[in-house]
Amino acid sequence: MKKILLLFTLIAFSFGTKAQDKINWLSFEKAIELNKENPKPMLIDIYTDWCGYCKKMDKETYSNKVIINYINENFYAIKMDGEGKKDIIYKGNTFKYRKEGRTEYHELSAALMEGQLSYPTTIFMTEKEQMLQKIPGYLSKEKFEIILAYFKTNAYKDKEWADFEKDFKSNI
Repeated sequence: MKKILLLFTLIAFSFGTKAQDKINWLSFEKAIELNKENPKPMLIDIYTDWCGYCKKMDKETYSNKVIINYINENFYAIKMDGEGKKDIIYKGNTFKYRKEGRTEYHELSAALMEGQLSYPTTIFMTEKEQMLQKIPGYLSKEKFEIILAYFKTNAYKDKEWADFEKDFKSNI
């Protein structure tokens, strides 16, 4: 009986700790809904299934414990398929999937990327749902940590990027 109880305890503990070992990704709609009750900045990872650098960023950047903890504590994290098929209603507009010739895209992801369909792209928005920055391309965990801190600490409001980057102390 004690062995069974110990086994269940170990299993429960391992499931409990794994939840903290990954980013709490939300849908766009869920993040907007949560933001109404408890405002927080938003981070949007726009990816596609075929994108090699998107997969690399998932594997090498978004799996780092420092990055995971920083995002989960400070942002609503949104994972958005740049070619997603599901309609998204936002600010009274319905954003849809589009296919034009060989180009496939979701209207909301294209709007957030300002028409530049580059994957991955990381979008930062304020807790008031205002665009702060779009950053196209792969970001290493070291570079991403600095970027996360720059936006979360609001340093972007009064400090030049070069000065912030020079003074930044990494936890990775």
